[in-house]
Amino acid sequence: MQSTPSGTLTTRNHDRDSAGMTYVYPVLSRRAGGISVGINLNPNNACNWRCVYCQVPNLTRGGPPPIDLTQLEDELRRMLDDILHGDFMIRSAPPEMRRLNDVALSGNGEPTSAPEFSSVVDLIGKVLADFDLANCDQVGKIKLVLITNGSLANKPQVQAGLRKMAHLNGEVWFKFDRATRTGLQQVNDTETEPERHFQRLKSVAQLCPTWIQTCMFGFDGAPPAETEIDAWLTMLARAKAENLPLQGVLLYGLARHSLQAESTRLSRLPEEWLRALAARVEKLGWAVQVSV
Repeated sequence: MQSTPSGTLTTRNHDRDSAGMTYVYPVLSRRAGGISVGINLNPNNACNWRCVYCQVPNLTRGGPPPIDLTQLEDELRRMLDDILHGDFMIRSAPPEMRRLNDVALSGNGEPTSAPEFSSVVDLIGKVLADFDLANCDQVGKIKLVLITNGSLANKPQVQAGLRKMAHLNGEVWFKFDRATRTGLQQVNDTETEPERHFQRLKSVAQLCPTWIQTCMFGFDGAPPAETEIDAWLTMLARAKAENLPLQGVLLYGLARHSLQAESTRLSRLPEEWLRALAARVEKLGWAVQVSV
């Protein structure tokens, strides 16, 4: 079985099979500015949401199969060994991106839907410690990141995992693409109520350092309606007023082609549009990072 990528990675290709592994894959991350080691807990391409911009092929509704923790640990150790001690960086990354930034729980579905989520965090913490990579506050260390839609934040096993992440100096990227019920339904194909999602955000931010991540794009040739933008900004203003301990906002546009039925209706927004929106976020007092 192939254990590492055979060619140069790109920011527009996040193929989960590039390393020939079940759970672990490397990504050249535009937001991280380097290599991110992905952990895919949903190798069956199942998720409880269906975001219209999702690049997962044959996406289905549901949760993941049982996680083989022994296999996951073996794959993670082999990947980190190749990155740190092998020729991975020379083979697979351009010179300006040859840095290991993080291990990210992401993949082909909602990672917190795995009942083993908390145990996976334990496993990652152990492996990072063995490679002397734990504690992102020190030079040469890396972060543990959870990229989540936040929909299962009320589950005890999820909250247990978030507490463990906090002890590992981890951080959460919490999906909040829209702040109206109509917007959430159109973009994420979920019936989630905005107020309920805000409460999930609050609970996650209180357990682990958290960024809001938002994807903005054109739909049928038009940018999001100003009513949607206003509702989203109002949510951010409320978060500031209620002193939510957020790190800020990760604002990004479409970088890769959607594999969902709506793909032909989606379009990239101009960088100027995204940066103008970022300026409105900054006026609310939040730090914002833009990825176009």
